[in-house]
Amino acid sequence: MNSTPDLRQDQIRHWLRSLPADLGLDVATLAPASSDASFRRYFRLDAGAGSLIVMDAPPTHEDCRPFIHVAGLLDDAGLNVPRVLAQDLAQGMLLLTDLGRDTYYQRIQAGLADAELQTLYRQALAALVRMQQAATTGLPAYDTARLAAELELFPEWYVGRHHGAELDDKSRQDLDRVFALLSASNGAQPSVLVHRDFHSPNLMVCDEDRYGPNPGIIDFQDALAGPLTYDVASLVMDARTTWEEPQQLDWAIRYWEMARAAGLPVDADFADFHRAYEWMGLQRNLRILGVFARLHHRDGKAGYLAHIPRVNAYVRQVAARYGVFAPLLRLLDKLDDRQPGVGYTF
Repeated sequence: MNSTPDLRQDQIRHWLRSLPADLGLDVATLAPASSDASFRRYFRLDAGAGSLIVMDAPPTHEDCRPFIHVAGLLDDAGLNVPRVLAQDLAQGMLLLTDLGRDTYYQRIQAGLADAELQTLYRQALAALVRMQQAATTGLPAYDTARLAAELELFPEWYVGRHHGAELDDKSRQDLDRVFALLSASNGAQPSVLVHRDFHSPNLMVCDEDRYGPNPGIIDFQDALAGPLTYDVASLVMDARTTWEEPQQLDWAIRYWEMARAAGLPVDADFADFHRAYEWMGLQRNLRILGVFARLHHRDGKAGYLAHIPRVNAYVRQVAARYGVFAPLLRLLDKLDDRQPGVGYTF
């Protein structure tokens, strides 16, 4: 077993013991809470006011400052995000308020009644509309160039590394045209604060008063100023949870109505908005196929393979609907060894 995590935990305990006594920290109760696709880990411990969270972000790999900055933007917008109670940026450690024990994803996996699910998601949609009214001060632009660059993860890691396939000149040219269309279209959308992973694993179920209003929002440190439809596409085409099209549409319509009422610059016609968020979802999910393949092949995180069929299905859902994406669908059919089916376009 690698001893480095234990040494790191020793450093965390030493730091916690140096913090003010009035926090009431019970360092002996420190226990893992979760980890994510990066080098960040989270721990929970008992404290005077209940429980608190420690973010462990080793400074050789991570930077806590974007988290602190975006937390401030979201808090100013009235959203429920962790408050920073103590920080040591040199060591990469933050002490945060606890927003709950379960994510939306964990509750969904455990099984919950549809009425509760719908309530949770309507609260998430309301939070999204509020988040999109937040200031974007100091956030990098999620523009056409950045969107285009991220799409290269798909041919490099998903096509080349995961499937061991090599694109011929025509296939690459066809893919480049699809990428250029997606990036230009999505990059031209109105710009708002984009969480980038606004989906079930990053929404906390706040079912006790001490956790604050539902949902608690976490893992926002990579926020950018970018396309209006990005986060609603993340939510309704969740990379960790399969939502069928009728459910996608229901939540998308509810979001669209709430966004219009709030004065956000969504399309006036829902059909136009539907196309916009589907194309955004296609772009996001092509990138995610590359990211998940890279997490497996480069980083040894094989658990992400389980989500690839779901993300592939979301990609196919959109690619099959619009004739302009026929070359992409042919490539997917070849990679998956499928016979092409009949598609509908509009």
